[in-house]
Amino acid sequence: MATVGHSRLKKSPTMVSSLSSVRTIIICLLVVALPAVLFLHRRQELVSAACVGAPSSGKAGWAGDLRRAHFSWNHLRFSEGNSPPETLKIAVFSRKWPTASVPGGMERHALTLHSALARRGHRVHVFTSPPVEAAGNGGAAAMPELHFIKGPAGQWRPNDAWSLFKAEDDREPFDVVHSESVALPHPLARDLPNLAVSWHGNALEKLQSLLLQAVTQSREEPFSPDLNSTLHGQPLKVIQEIAFFKDYTHHVTITDSGGEMLRDVYQIPDDRVHVIANGVDEEEFSPDENLGRSFREEIGVPANATLVIGVAGRLVRDKGHSLLHRAFSRLVKYHPGMYLVVVGSGPWAKRYGQLRPQVIGLGPIPPAKLKAFYNAIDVFVNPTLRPQGLDLTLMEAMQCGTPIMATRFPSIKGTLIVDEEFGHLFAPNVEALAVALETAVREGPRRLAERGRAGRNYAASMFTARKMAAAYERLFLCIKRESYCSYPLHFDL
Repeated sequence: MATVGHSRLKKSPTMVSSLSSVRTIIICLLVVALPAVLFLHRRQELVSAACVGAPSSGKAGWAGDLRRAHFSWNHLRFSEGNSPPETLKIAVFSRKWPTASVPGGMERHALTLHSALARRGHRVHVFTSPPVEAAGNGGAAAMPELHFIKGPAGQWRPNDAWSLFKAEDDREPFDVVHSESVALPHPLARDLPNLAVSWHGNALEKLQSLLLQAVTQSREEPFSPDLNSTLHGQPLKVIQEIAFFKDYTHHVTITDSGGEMLRDVYQIPDDRVHVIANGVDEEEFSPDENLGRSFREEIGVPANATLVIGVAGRLVRDKGHSLLHRAFSRLVKYHPGMYLVVVGSGPWAKRYGQLRPQVIGLGPIPPAKLKAFYNAIDVFVNPTLRPQGLDLTLMEAMQCGTPIMATRFPSIKGTLIVDEEFGHLFAPNVEALAVALETAVREGPRRLAERGRAGRNYAASMFTARKMAAAYERLFLCIKRESYCSYPLHFDL
């Protein structure tokens, strides 16, 4: 009997090696990442406090060189309604241009920003990969001019895009060049003094995300070999990024915490780091109770539902769907009037389907339907496990007057839910999310609607397409001519 018991407990050498490897990786990553994470979290609290006192929508209080502004430029008033002081010729490098019915977040950012700049009268040239779906080549008076490289649809070849860019730049030089992330690789970028790159995340933030996913997965199921492999290579990617980020002249980050990370960890000089939060089309996303009620009926939400929760995006692990699935599974047993509306596709769609009828899965929906979706729910949940997770969906929900519930990351806490009235924050674990959902149930739709109105007012002053485009326009003007770097100027007032 003793021998049998011993054989059950004995681990194979392969299993021991695997477990030891996993433990070693996690310990090493914790040693490397946690000091930076904790430091940035503390710094973000200080920065957020400072930004609360910073001017909002151009109120008196701050003046100086914009390159020294450590807070988001969205707090400042720029000439959104007036014509720009001069017209710029802008080159844009984007891996994809949104031609699909449901474009990704980075594609939507590029489309919203550069279409707005084109409407402002700037000449915008986009260098991008061949479209998956048919698309016009731009050139219209109020739209960017699109330069598609040759080759298979959706395949990005930066050297070919660079050749197209150089031909146009030789014909008439560009005033400024903008790259969406590393669409323009750093060996090409290092020779462009008029280049600005927008970062929607970085390798260090992905490392934090992988750690959170590893912890979450260890509680649910066997450790994934794919996650193990990714963890092995991620620290090297962080080191590589820190080495080549300096090759980009100007860095735009979408959150205050991202700005702190670039300055303090990636060692980018202060005057080359600029914080400009994303914006969404304020005309496309707005409150509409009638539209929301109609959409509820269309998708089959019962009239007697007590609380309707919504989530949208890719249904994958790093978006936190394992947390939401488990937390909702617990609560719905005690609150049968709760419903969860899921928009998007991915591996977790099948698991959500097991919770029918309390979960209504819609799959991907066209952008034109998103406004109806946000207006149909009582609270929008984003359980992301990505610390850079300032998803556009959060801003879209806020613009529609829907309160948000999101992971307690510095990016979200310091940029979006800067006031607890706007929604609820929770730590990235099932227990904390369950508590937040329970709180929403107790508050009920009427109280949540009050939170939504408060969040809508804030979003309307900070996260509009016009606000974002005006801030980028000023940065691009500043890159072209140093006199535009002073704030305020006569046309800002």
